[in-house]
Amino acid sequence: MKLHRLELAGFGPFLARQSVDFDAFADDGIFLIAGRTGAGKSSVLDGVCFALYGSVPRYESGEKRLRSDHCGPEDPTEVALEFTAEGSRWRVTRSPEYERPKKNGGGFTTQAPQALLEQFSAGSWTGVAARPRDVAARLDEILGLTQQQFLQVILLAQNRFARFLLARNDERQALLRTLFATRTYEDYERDLESRRKEAERAVAAEGDTARVLIDEGELLARESELDGAGHGATGDAEPTDAATPPESDASARPLADRVAALVRAVERAEYRVDTLARARDAADAELAAATERERAAAALRAAQEQRLTARAALDALDARAARVAEQRAELALANAAEALRSPIESVERAEVSARRAADAERDALARCSALGEASLTNASLRDREDDLAATIAASDAALAAEGERAALDASLREARDSEQAMLREMAELDDRRRPIPALLTQLSERLAVVAGASRGAESARAILGDTERRRAAAHEAVALEETVRAAEREALERATAVTTTAARLTALLQRRLDGAAGDLAATLVDGEPCAVCGALDHPHPAPGSDDPVGDEEIAAAEAEKDAAIDADRVAAVAWRAARDAHALVAARAGGDDVATLDAAVESATAALARAEADVAEEEALTAEHAELTALAEAAALEHARLTEALAEVRQRVALDEQRAAAAETIVEAARGEFATVAERRADAIGRRDAVRALAEAGAELALRTQVLADARADRDARLVASTFDDASAVEAALRDPAVRARLDEAVREHESAARAAKERLLELELALVDAPDELVDLDGPARAVAEARHAFTSAISASTAATGVAERLRDLTQRADAAAEGIAALADRHAVIARLANTVAGRAPNTHRMTLETFVLAAELEEIVGAANLRLAEMSSGRYRLQHSDALAARGAASGLGLEIMDAFTGQARPPQSLSGGESFLASLALALGLAEIVTARAGGLRLDTLFIDEGFGSLDDDTLDLAMRTLDELRQGGRTVGVISHVASMKEQVPAQLLVEATPQGLSVIRQQSTVVV
Repeated sequence: MKLHRLELAGFGPFLARQSVDFDAFADDGIFLIAGRTGAGKSSVLDGVCFALYGSVPRYESGEKRLRSDHCGPEDPTEVALEFTAEGSRWRVTRSPEYERPKKNGGGFTTQAPQALLEQFSAGSWTGVAARPRDVAARLDEILGLTQQQFLQVILLAQNRFARFLLARNDERQALLRTLFATRTYEDYERDLESRRKEAERAVAAEGDTARVLIDEGELLARESELDGAGHGATGDAEPTDAATPPESDASARPLADRVAALVRAVERAEYRVDTLARARDAADAELAAATERERAAAALRAAQEQRLTARAALDALDARAARVAEQRAELALANAAEALRSPIESVERAEVSARRAADAERDALARCSALGEASLTNASLRDREDDLAATIAASDAALAAEGERAALDASLREARDSEQAMLREMAELDDRRRPIPALLTQLSERLAVVAGASRGAESARAILGDTERRRAAAHEAVALEETVRAAEREALERATAVTTTAARLTALLQRRLDGAAGDLAATLVDGEPCAVCGALDHPHPAPGSDDPVGDEEIAAAEAEKDAAIDADRVAAVAWRAARDAHALVAARAGGDDVATLDAAVESATAALARAEADVAEEEALTAEHAELTALAEAAALEHARLTEALAEVRQRVALDEQRAAAAETIVEAARGEFATVAERRADAIGRRDAVRALAEAGAELALRTQVLADARADRDARLVASTFDDASAVEAALRDPAVRARLDEAVREHESAARAAKERLLELELALVDAPDELVDLDGPARAVAEARHAFTSAISASTAATGVAERLRDLTQRADAAAEGIAALADRHAVIARLANTVAGRAPNTHRMTLETFVLAAELEEIVGAANLRLAEMSSGRYRLQHSDALAARGAASGLGLEIMDAFTGQARPPQSLSGGESFLASLALALGLAEIVTARAGGLRLDTLFIDEGFGSLDDDTLDLAMRTLDELRQGGRTVGVISHVASMKEQVPAQLLVEATPQGLSVIRQQSTVVV
């Protein structure tokens, strides 16, 4: 993993966006993050951690503390980090939660945390994830390191450096557990402990189960008198157990003896079941015999009752025989009369039809008489009808001609009206056309006068636009004059500030040089050589300065001078830019002042107005000329159209007059003596209908008279052949179909019932030939059946209860025997699991009191110590070496993860807390680097190209610092970049590549970057 670029905005002490280019330090290999205390050096590393993991561990209050206190309501807070991992380049951008103004309305709202992960491919950035949760999940896959691993491997943060070295066993275990993800072994421990408790509970539960089953079986045996103390309920002798102890001593006996006693009780129960089963079978046979005797007696009594019922039914049928005979005779007459029903009804229908035909003939004759057609005979009626039909046809043709005449009259009137209208329209059109030629001549003369007005308007418009632009430039030049003066004043002030700050820095340097002799004299020691002359005696050391100048004061003066120079440069650029802008605007104004250009704009505006008025007049005259020309052409076309239409109308009038005269001739011939053709046609239609109706009525009357005579002859012939005297006798005998059906059904039912009653009575008399007429008694057989059923029910209950007791007792005995056998196997399994669980949990027989997780972590710790000693031996000149200790801790505390320092000078091991500050730093640095190597190896061989170390170098003397720096210098091999945070002055000289974090007088911090390429 390699970091490339970091950007911070509104984060920690940084308000404006600050950028850090880590690639610029790639050639140096090691760079220093320097700055005054509190300037924000560690905040740079906080930004790296926040970008990758969304939090900063050194802030306990969470993300809300990350936003810069210098931010205004509208200022954003954002961190962006570019890095390379898995062979790809990535960029992650994050913003913490903070309060911002609402977009709509007043007040503030909470801005939710935001995150964006992008991948650089094909020359551009492509989004991969856009929600904090998704970004975190994707970064876990890419980085392969948790946050704790990152802080121990890549970012060795402030106040966390020596924590691992000086931690107690339990604290070191918690950190190693996080780095190496060994909670799985703790899960193994919990699982084994759970299985131990489960096995213990299983043994106890199985024993309880066996005892409960045996207790329940013994109680059931005693309640059922199967415990060998007496005899069963059947009175038969059962096997006994003279050795059965009292109930109070049963629970103290071994489980095997109690199970054997239950087996004997099961044998007694099975003997009792067999005895009661035989008694149940005997009772069942007796119940079947009694039931059969009761059924035979009930069948005989039922047959006796049926015989009595059959005799009574036959007597009732004999009593109804006379009435049935009458119904049979009535039915026979009705059936005979039914054959004559149709002839009689036919005569009645024929008589009605004949009367109606006679009435219709009389009505038709009266109608003909009223019309004067009564003298016609039957033979002449058809001829008269044909004459009248011919008259009606002629009237229809005349009616058509009469209707055509009316339409022709209307058409003639319309045509003559059209002719007059066309004549008037042509006269009016001639009046309108007459003045048009003179008007066209006048318009042509005026157009010749105003021609070319549009070109003059374009020229006037261009002049006005140019004049207005020059006037705007003149106004802008006036406005820029004040800006130029203000920029000039600012440039002069900044130049003065440069002079002042340079003079102050020079004075401080001079004071520093003046007090240098006093500073050297302060370091002289009698007997040691002078650093300047080498003398061992120092008789007259120079006095020290009363007002010494420190490095910080000079650095502040240099920073103030640099800031003044930067401000002077910015002010000079701004003054030059203002002058250039004013000169450019003045050139666009053409050298004229605002008043002159205002007058020029007014004159150009008036000229444009006159030119536009001429253009408008030219356009209006052109449009009027075109309109008159179009009007003249349209009038000529209209005159030609009217002339043609007038000729067509006059021709149509002549044709309509000829057709009207022909239609009038036809109508006069068809009207006759009537006022209209329609009246004559209506009279002919009325006469024809009356004559036709009279002819049809006569024919219908003749037909109906013949039908009536035929129907009477058929009826009389059928009466002669029947048993009836006349038609009235037939009508008296007729019955409706429903009545005949009821009579037939009554007769048939009586005959069928009498026949069935006689047959049933005969069957019963033959079946009961030896039986008395008195009914047999059923109470005795019923009592016998009830007694047998009660005995059988009692036997079944006793047998079922004995069977249930035997089955329950057998089941309890089998289950108790199985439970007793399972207890031994469960106890053996519990012993094995308990020993393993106690050993893994650090309990006896584990003499080291090390849990399984601690054992695994101890192995990891030994590798870490081995890797750390490779560097600690060099940095301590072979004096110190770390070693792992698994000694038992006092008062039962956790053991197995102890660390000791082996001192080669004394040959004794001592605790890390006994080291001095500088020695603790070296040991912590070696241990941290060793830890980083092992964690990196466990993370799948992840390559780490960037490493940060925060503080700790101030506790080292010069020689030790050189050893530490050589160790860090070795880390640069293979292209790794190491960043070191320190305010130690000597490190600024040893590390030329620096990232400077400077605090401004307003409290804000800025980052300045400088690198030196090492050749």
